[in-house]
Amino acid sequence: MTTLLPATEAAIPIRCVDAAGWPAVAEGLTPVAAGFARASGFEAKPGRVALLPGPDGALAAVLFGIETGGRADPFAVGRLPDALPEGTYRLEGLPGDPALAALAWRLSGYRFGRYRERPAPKARLVAPEGVDAAEIDRIADAVAAGRDLVNTPANDLGPAEIEAAARALAARFGAACTVVAGEALERGFPLITAVGRASPRAPRLVDLAWGDPGAPRVTLVGKGVVFDTGGLDLKPAAAMLLMKKDMAGAAVALAAAEMVMGAGLPVRLRVLIATVENAVAGEAFRPGDVLASRQGLTVEIGNTDAEGRLILADALALADEEAPDLVFDFATLTGAARVALGPDLPALFTEDDALAAEIAATGLAVNDPVWRLPLWAPYAALLDSKIADLNNVSSGPFAGAVTAALFLRRFAPSAKAHVHLDLYGWNPGTKPGRPEGGEVQTARLVYALLKARYAVPSAARSAS
Repeated sequence: MTTLLPATEAAIPIRCVDAAGWPAVAEGLTPVAAGFARASGFEAKPGRVALLPGPDGALAAVLFGIETGGRADPFAVGRLPDALPEGTYRLEGLPGDPALAALAWRLSGYRFGRYRERPAPKARLVAPEGVDAAEIDRIADAVAAGRDLVNTPANDLGPAEIEAAARALAARFGAACTVVAGEALERGFPLITAVGRASPRAPRLVDLAWGDPGAPRVTLVGKGVVFDTGGLDLKPAAAMLLMKKDMAGAAVALAAAEMVMGAGLPVRLRVLIATVENAVAGEAFRPGDVLASRQGLTVEIGNTDAEGRLILADALALADEEAPDLVFDFATLTGAARVALGPDLPALFTEDDALAAEIAATGLAVNDPVWRLPLWAPYAALLDSKIADLNNVSSGPFAGAVTAALFLRRFAPSAKAHVHLDLYGWNPGTKPGRPEGGEVQTARLVYALLKARYAVPSAARSAS
């Protein structure tokens, strides 16, 4: 992924045009360019591209068809890097947010090349006027790092490798990073231990801390299940194919943390990642087991394939002990959320109506959308157990995403605001700015929200 370039006169203009504006644009072209556009059948429809020659035959300009209005894709410019020849380009006539356009260009250039060479596009973009190129590059780099984690198969990405990624990130920004494993994990985090004990790759809890201890406390909690067989309640083969992505919540937390630390936001950031492999062996936890938790609640296991909420419960209990101002947890948690909202819309759960509205608006503004689902309190009765404080799954087939969120809420009662994000973590097909494969949904949203809440205005920084 190439970085954005500073302004240069040599950049080839990309003229963004919709159907209504095309006649005026066509009239302003040179006779050669106008004739070439007509001969090539260019129409100003979304996604259409025409390469216009100059008098010497060299590429002189590009026409790019766009859509305006409510259905316009803020990432539409992301189609261009793969459609253009090598060169340096600049955008003209773009009606939307130029920062999102520049970010879409960067995000579309991502390639996962660990196992075979996948050349990146050679078209490079000049940062649009007024866009903070360094900020766009920081965000794109963080997204790429998170995508790499999600795309890496489980044979090369276990709990130790997630720990290594967190330690490397902490070292870059001078953050503290501690890891709880072995006997200490057994004593303090019994649910994480139970889920991960069947795998030869030991479970662990990663705890990263950064920033002024007196600043607002923000905690990000990520589900890091490196592979999920479903445990003894084994998943069918088709459902297991993409289970390398069951650690996407951890990747989201790390990507968001990289953005926050890279921007130097004035927060006390904590990242907690519970990372395990849900394997099948003689040591595996069983349906019907009753497990202790860090928070003190006992949990009856109704299904071992509902393991993500178990490891998150222990991590949330730790987060809750310092009563942070904001807690976000990220997890590829339920198929029910995907049935309701599809792959592109993570489900948002929180009891704070004002915060929910702020999150939803921010998601739309940065093209990282979410959709709120209700924490419907009466459904908590579906988690009742006859022998424990609660069951890890509902007693019925309905509202699976809601009951999972209600389960987690029991383990973070002291947090001033708790947000649960149930996401897919994967792009099923390639779209502008979103190549097929791993995706850190909601990382950009959370960063933008924290930046809007806590960033020191530049004028204030200059005066200090």
